[in-house]
Amino acid sequence: MSRRFIDDSSMEDPGISLCPSIYYRPIKPNDLDRLEQIHRDIFPIKYESEFFQSVVNGVDIISWAAVDRSRPDGHCDELIGFVTAKFVLAKDSEIDDLIHYDSSKGEETLIYILTLGVVETYRNRGIARSLISEVIKYASGLSVCRGVYLHVIAHNNAAICLYKRLMFRCVRRLHGFYLIKRQHFDAFLFVYFINGSRTPCSPLEVAMFVVNYMKSGIKSVASKLVNEEKGLKWLICKDTDCVLPSQTKPNLGSSSVYEFI
Repeated sequence: MSRRFIDDSSMEDPGISLCPSIYYRPIKPNDLDRLEQIHRDIFPIKYESEFFQSVVNGVDIISWAAVDRSRPDGHCDELIGFVTAKFVLAKDSEIDDLIHYDSSKGEETLIYILTLGVVETYRNRGIARSLISEVIKYASGLSVCRGVYLHVIAHNNAAICLYKRLMFRCVRRLHGFYLIKRQHFDAFLFVYFINGSRTPCSPLEVAMFVVNYMKSGIKSVASKLVNEEKGLKWLICKDTDCVLPSQTKPNLGSSSVYEFI
């Protein structure tokens, strides 16, 4: 299975404007050398030449490139970021058990994000967020597509924070998923459900609900004991960290469950 990370290249890019004009387009054949270079600089995993050929020629892979149209000296169409992805049949995916199927739509698919990267000098400009948003927008326009999903290495906090902000749901932790330089690393599986495919809740979310419910109960009991001791009336806990089913539903649509894994 292909692996993906989010990171930034150490390459320097000359002539960056203070207000760059970022434009998003498909990756093209003449992006091949630059695409290979960025992958080498960013990722600890080596990608075969067949992968890059498939990306630039659009063979079983869809892609988006980010370029800075304000760059001078012929660099205005040079890659500064990218995202690559592929279609996967929903029934054959590793999240098959989490998909709510609509039999009237026929063969349903998912989009799996393969690689995502932005060069170092263009960090913190919202480019990675925009690239993922392009994938989500594209997937949402396909009636048979049920979601976008990906893996992220467990220590990549920048990527994890990005997917949380984009409302991806962390549904699983996969132990030893990555093998890098003979060392295994855990991964988190993030999913963005679309077109009505979201299940009521996954087994992981059920566990998170139980944990939050127990925490809320402990807080409520502690609050009651303290207030009774002071002769005060016990009020309903309104602390945002306290999940009370009678007041509000836990935010199962976000990927904040990662924090409790």
